Amino acid sequence: MTILDAIHKTIAPELARLNDRMSAQLSTSNMLMNKVVSTQLSSKGKQIRPVIVILCSRLFGETNDNTIAAAASVELLHNATLIHDDVVDDSKTRRNQPTINSIWDNHIAVLVGDYFVSCAMQQAISTGDIRIIDALCYLGKLLSLGEIDQIYNARYHTLTEEAYYNIISNKTASLFVACAKMGCYAAGVFDSRVDDLAEFARLLGLCFQIRDDVFDYFVSDAIGKPTSNDLREGKITLPLLHTLLRDDLPDHEAMVELSRKEILDDADIATLISFAVDNGGIDYAFREMNRLRGEAEKTLAAFPPSEIKDTLLSLFDYIISRDH
Repeated sequence: MTILDAIHKTIAPELARLNDRMSAQLSTSNMLMNKVVSTQLSSKGKQIRPVIVILCSRLFGETNDNTIAAAASVELLHNATLIHDDVVDDSKTRRNQPTINSIWDNHIAVLVGDYFVSCAMQQAISTGDIRIIDALCYLGKLLSLGEIDQIYNARYHTLTEEAYYNIISNKTASLFVACAKMGCYAAGVFDSRVDDLAEFARLLGLCFQIRDDVFDYFVSDAIGKPTSNDLREGKITLPLLHTLLRDDLPDHEAMVELSRKEILDDADIATLISFAVDNGGIDYAFREMNRLRGEAEKTLAAFPPSEIKDTLLSLFDYIISRDH
C-alpha cells in the first residue's frame, strides 16, 4: 500500500461522500455538459486538496455535512483551474488522458470551467458559513494573481528566490491554506489552531509546487504531461533558479543570458536543464522540501498525538517521494 493509499483509506467514507456530492452538484439535464463533466471526473487525480479539508476537520472530531461541502467546493474550483489552464497552455493531455479542449474545443472547455466555478460557489454557499464562502472567494483572487505574477516574472526575468516563493505561495499554497481553514471552520474552530493548520498547509503547498517543478527537468511517461513546459514559457523554477543565482559556477553569466532569451529552442532548454541538474539544482530543491517538512512538523506540535495528525504529516512524505 502506498502512502497515498493509506491516507485515502483513513478517510475513505468521507471521500466517498465527497465524490457523490460533486457528481450530484454537477449533474444537469444537458447531455453534452454531462458527457464533458463525466470525462473530467473519470480521472479524479490524487484529491490532495479535499483530503486536507477533511483531515483538518477530523482533527477536532467527526466530520459533518459542511466538511464535505467545503471539500467539494475546493475540489470543484481546483478542477475549474485545471480546465482553464489546459486552454491557456493548449495542453492535449493531463494525467495521461486527453484534455477537454483537445476532445472538444476551447469554447466548450472555458464554459465547462466556468460551470465548475459556479458549482464550487454553490457548495460553499450551502454551508451557510460566511467564513467558508469568504475563504473560497479569496482563494480565487490569489490563484489569479499568482498566475499573473508568474507571467510578469517570466516576461521581465525576475530571478530571485523571494519572487519564486511569492508566486508559488499564491498559485499553489493559497489553495492548501484555504483547505485547512475551511476544514477548521466546518468543525466550528476559529481560534489560534486555525492559524497553526493554515501555516502547516502553506508549507505543504510550497513543497507540493517545488516537487511538481522538479518533474519539469526529467522525461517521464508517469507524469502524464509534457516536461520542460515551464522553460518553454520562460518560467524559471527553483532547481534552475538556484544555479542561476550562484555566480561561482562555470558559465554562470552565459547561462543567465541564455535563460533571458525571448524564445528558447530545444537545444537551449536541454542546456539549461543540464546546467541545473549537474550543478545541484535538484538536490537543492529536495533540501528545501525537507526543510519545509521540518518547519511544518513544528506547527503541529500543539496538537495531541493522533492518527489524523500522523496522517497529515504523512502528506509531506507522499509529496516528496511521489513520482508523478
